[in-house]
Amino acid sequence: MKTTIASLKKGQRAIIKDFDADIIPLKLLEMGCLPGNKVELIQIAPLGDPLYLDINGSHLAIRIETAREIEVDIINK
Repeated sequence: MKTTIASLKKGQRAIIKDFDADIIPLKLLEMGCLPGNKVELIQIAPLGDPLYLDINGSHLAIRIETAREIEVDIINK
């Protein structure tokens, strides 16, 4: 089973590993959602969607469906 952004817990950090570029919106790629970049889950909306992330200093919100498509490697503290 692959680890994705959607499976992160609040405050957990990871490095983006892989995703299907056809599924990920171009805007996310422009904002730094690229393989090798660090991502941290800052907050989860009250109903679980969207997820608020910090990707290399950029704060953004993404839908849970999109987060499930972005594979990551968790950074152990």
